[in-house]
Amino acid sequence: MKSFVALIGGALMAAAMLASPAQAQQKDQAQQKGKIGVSMPTKSSARWIADGQGLVQALKAKGYTADLQYAEDDIPNQLSQIENMITTGAKVLVIAAIDGTTLSDALQQASDRGIKVIAYDRLIRGSKNVDYYATFDNFQVGVLQGSYIVDKLGLKDGKGPFTIELFGGSPDDNNAYFFYDGAMSVLKPYIDSGKLTVPSKQLGMDKVSTLRWDGAAAQARMDNLLSAFYGNKRLDAVLSPYDGISIGIISSLRGVGYGSSDQPMPVITGQDAEVPSVKAIVRGDQSMTVFKDTRELAKVTSDMVDAISTGGQVPVNDTKTYNNGVKVVPSYLLKPVTVDKSNWQTILVDSGYYKASQVK
Repeated sequence: MKSFVALIGGALMAAAMLASPAQAQQKDQAQQKGKIGVSMPTKSSARWIADGQGLVQALKAKGYTADLQYAEDDIPNQLSQIENMITTGAKVLVIAAIDGTTLSDALQQASDRGIKVIAYDRLIRGSKNVDYYATFDNFQVGVLQGSYIVDKLGLKDGKGPFTIELFGGSPDDNNAYFFYDGAMSVLKPYIDSGKLTVPSKQLGMDKVSTLRWDGAAAQARMDNLLSAFYGNKRLDAVLSPYDGISIGIISSLRGVGYGSSDQPMPVITGQDAEVPSVKAIVRGDQSMTVFKDTRELAKVTSDMVDAISTGGQVPVNDTKTYNNGVKVVPSYLLKPVTVDKSNWQTILVDSGYYKASQVK
């Protein structure tokens, strides 16, 4: 029996030795190229889970190990995680901030140690120690949302007037202002002309923002708007900047009878192509979402990391737009895409981003 066990053990060791050189080489390469700190805001949004996984894979493919941490929308927690990444020797920090204005001291610590910082999809404000920004064209996200409303209501053809209510993102997220401003660059002329009316008269991010992008908060606000301003009036469109907010809005609207053949849903926008919203688009509750392919963002970010680490030219395509209050941060902007009932299959499933079974 001992001989048999020894024989089996030897065979397993031999198999491991034969199978492992490539794996060992990859591991050694990752250890040699170093650790990258990746700080994500929360797992409560499916997109941030996808971002984290995509970054880990993209960095691994280039020979780096990723220290991926989620802060669960807790600002002190994110700050503590970033400080730990600095202490334990991260070569580069990739940060999707909950509230970037709270990170200045930590980023100064990083700079003092020669650690470069990439703001990931959310611009970190108020710090000179933000070296690069990888994101999508966030103003264009809003333009796509506003344009979709205009097209679906037929405003360019002179139709109207129609009613609309506006929702914004979290006031502590710099992107929320770009989304809102982009949408309003399209919608405001129609509001000014009276072709679009806002019965609540709630305009501007100080009135329409949604802290932490919270769908429940959006649902509660929509409940109040419907009760106060739409007793005998139809709501024709809702500008929503993000899918989680859109789902809350849809729940509110369903509660007062929208979504039936007699009372169809308003035109409702969204962003991030999260599975619940793609399903809502397929069944006709949500009109559209703006898709930002996080696979491409992870690739661009890993290219930035590698260029920083190896002394190469860091890829950027915008050096004018993103001023964080202290400096203009060199940025790489990716192109967002409109997704609706007509093209979700091609863009989301045929591209391999989702499996058909996930959204049906």
